[in-house]
Amino acid sequence: MSTEMTATAPTAVDFWFDPSCPWAWMTSRWVDEVARLRNLEVTWHVMSLAVLNENQDVSEDYRAFLPRALRYTRLVAAAQQEFGQAIVKPLYDALGMQIHPGGSTDPDTVISQALAEVGLPPEFADHSETDAYDAPMRASHFDGIGRVGQDVGTPVIAVNGIAFFGPVISPAPIGEEAARLWDGVVAVAAYPGFFEIKRSRTVGPIFN
Repeated sequence: MSTEMTATAPTAVDFWFDPSCPWAWMTSRWVDEVARLRNLEVTWHVMSLAVLNENQDVSEDYRAFLPRALRYTRLVAAAQQEFGQAIVKPLYDALGMQIHPGGSTDPDTVISQALAEVGLPPEFADHSETDAYDAPMRASHFDGIGRVGQDVGTPVIAVNGIAFFGPVISPAPIGEEAARLWDGVVAVAAYPGFFEIKRSRTVGPIFN
């Protein structure tokens, strides 16, 4: 392989998300922005807050939210199995725009509008309420979470095989600021002995 080809080869990025997570949503917008400025080849994978928390002691409010979250992950998993990898990101974008900037908490409305946006039939919504594709959904979830450990959440990002949770950001940076943050996060994550850097959140999700 020539030096020129090596220099222009894309960076392989894998991104695990739960469509319901606002923090994953903002991180995904950041990765989209970085992909405009850096040569990234991003593969999008579903993971599940419902699976992550199924044996955990969580609040009643959070537990009540998990069935809704599970519907979205099941829908994305079914779409991937039936229509291939190319549908995953468009469907995530269509769901996420309604859930996060749109603020919708009605899964029936969110799902029907998202399916229409990506050109899938209305009856495909039935997949959100069955466990037909739970096996590949769980496999995708555990593939991502297994790279970083059980004490984290969504998103999980792997860059050339080096995986980390987050970053948790608000709002998502744009332009060169986004690229600088990317370079720094990847550099930190690449050090084998690096495990954690954290500070308390002072703002909630800020959707641009």
